Amino acid sequence: MSFATLDQHPVRDSHAPTDRGTAQPSDDRAQRPGDRSDGPGPEAAETERRRYARRASVAALLVGTGVLYLWDLAASGWANAFYAAAAQAGSQSWKAFLFGSLDASNAITVDKPPASLWLMALSIRLFGLSSWSLLVPQALCGVATVAVLYAAVRRTSGHRAGLAAGVALALTPVAALMFRFDNPDALLVLLVTAACAVTLRAAERASKGWLALAGVLIGFAFLTKMLQAFLVLPVLVLVYLLVAPTTLRRRLGHLLLAFATMIVSLGWWVAIVELVPASMRPYVGGSTDDSVLELVFGYNGLGRILGQSHGGTGAPGGAMAGGFPGGGGFGGFGGQTGITRLFTGVSGGMISWLLPAALLLAVVAVVLRGRAPRTDRSRATVLLWAGAMLLTGLVFSFMAGIYHDYYTIALAPLVAATLATAGTQVWAERHRRGPRIALAAASAVTAVWGFVLLGQATGQPYATLRWLVLVVGIAAAFGLLVADRLPRVLAGTALTLALASGLTGPAAYTVQTVGTPHEGSIPTAGPVTERGGFGAGARFGGRFGDRFGDRFGDRIPGQGGLGGTAPNGGTTGRTGAGAGGFGDQNASVGSSLLALLRSSGSYTWAAATTGSTSAARYQLAGGLPVMAIGGFSGSDPAPTLAQFQADVAAGRIHYYLSGGEGDRMGGRDSSSEAAQIAAWVAQHYTARTVDGVTVYDLTAG
Repeated sequence: MSFATLDQHPVRDSHAPTDRGTAQPSDDRAQRPGDRSDGPGPEAAETERRRYARRASVAALLVGTGVLYLWDLAASGWANAFYAAAAQAGSQSWKAFLFGSLDASNAITVDKPPASLWLMALSIRLFGLSSWSLLVPQALCGVATVAVLYAAVRRTSGHRAGLAAGVALALTPVAALMFRFDNPDALLVLLVTAACAVTLRAAERASKGWLALAGVLIGFAFLTKMLQAFLVLPVLVLVYLLVAPTTLRRRLGHLLLAFATMIVSLGWWVAIVELVPASMRPYVGGSTDDSVLELVFGYNGLGRILGQSHGGTGAPGGAMAGGFPGGGGFGGFGGQTGITRLFTGVSGGMISWLLPAALLLAVVAVVLRGRAPRTDRSRATVLLWAGAMLLTGLVFSFMAGIYHDYYTIALAPLVAATLATAGTQVWAERHRRGPRIALAAASAVTAVWGFVLLGQATGQPYATLRWLVLVVGIAAAFGLLVADRLPRVLAGTALTLALASGLTGPAAYTVQTVGTPHEGSIPTAGPVTERGGFGAGARFGGRFGDRFGDRFGDRIPGQGGLGGTAPNGGTTGRTGAGAGGFGDQNASVGSSLLALLRSSGSYTWAAATTGSTSAARYQLAGGLPVMAIGGFSGSDPAPTLAQFQADVAAGRIHYYLSGGEGDRMGGRDSSSEAAQIAAWVAQHYTARTVDGVTVYDLTAG
């Protein structure tokens, strides 16, 4: 799929809304192939100027997005060291690349499929390991997502609507966070957005080829973050089934073909992991039985939705699952489940700014097209974007398992596209009272909600901006109420003011997000960092902070703490809004300990330690494989005590490092494999302290 292919002139049908001589861009119709004047007259010159202006505006959008997402990118160090270490491993070993191993010697994988790691690993192979080579691929995914969204919206709703959607996405705080971070979400959002775009393209002329491409994109999105890729799938299927201009039998056949391409796209990797003998590959991190299928339907599937222990202990489950209020299972990570989850706490400032207006305008747009034919493209466009937004938002709101605020990045392009496409259709009908009231209400609601969200942040410029947003948004609402009576310029000005008011709040949060380094496994965007549990900058803020702070290494000597040095030499261990996760993943490793690790070049693993947080930090610092016993939290049953003993007897592990975050998470259970390994090492080997870390030399038993 190419950007040029998607970015064609808007598709028009006899039921499409018309431009009634106002601010809705009529220049799109003037740009159709064949509409050019044959001579060098004034009309041809005007057409050429418009064409250059459009190209310049698109270039400005993409360049501006690139600058925003690349600005001071290295300040975040390794960002999430868990994925950074896996990307480093993939750059050193093709086997680790294929399976998504945490270390180049392939002890255990991360708890997600490896597609996003492939981008970072290839970048590291080309440019060497650094913050830039790690994070630039994510930023480029952000620019590409904005480009795809612009092209998709422009095709159905016009150039200006495409620009509005692109700007709204680029300035969404959670987008500015996750397109500058090394979690899998950046690639996931790009692939899902592209799948939505090509599904709309397929529905125009019942194209089985475009629909098959959508299946491929969803398949690779699955290889990025498993079942989250399927959240939009029901909407894509229903829209194509409803709209495609062909017989029901052919529509069903096209959907079956797309399903087949999706299964092939995701199934090849699943088949490899399942069919390769366990002795020849790393353990599947996050699973309880070394099975990727159990991981799909357990920890990364029903466990996320229902909050139950459907296998998988890749997160710090074990001792903590169900330990927080606010939802079943692990819901304490994301606050209280319910319809308000996305509008309160940290999530509210990360995604909800334009969400009320998008919902309102989508309903009105669908009602306006209520009597249109089945194949009406204008209605299909809104149904797809708004349906995907609604379904994804409801799942996030009510999922009782692990929920993090940054998951809302999946909503960012959907909200932007819904607002732009539905708003364009309602604007085209502003000669009617109902659409004018809807436009005015959308402006007023957005202004009031922006006023509320900005009021949650303390200090300047938020105290001033909230009043500016409120006044401008309400004034724009009054202008939109009488837009049919205003001259074209004034009506367009009212619409522009409404958009500017709505984007001011998220833009302010986005600027703060870009200017703040982000590290750890639970990053958040914006200056508001606390909800009733795990905040970001506040580390473990709220009433649970004192209770659980010590368990995760915030005060563990040599294991994070509040100081350290990022890979670019900057200070880490911040307690500002950017930090988040378990301890300080980017804290420095002492020079003596680092020299000790680097002396282990002939061993399969330079060291072993419980949990991935410590293992990743040691591995990134030393450049040598470090075995993460028990995976992410130390609670995975890998390796077993017998396997560990065999590796030690064969001389494959040089040191055992004790006292990491994993020992205080899944490793606390005395019956766990990690705890048994720790006890066996302590019984048979002599401990010494190096740079505050307890070290056992496994070659001197």
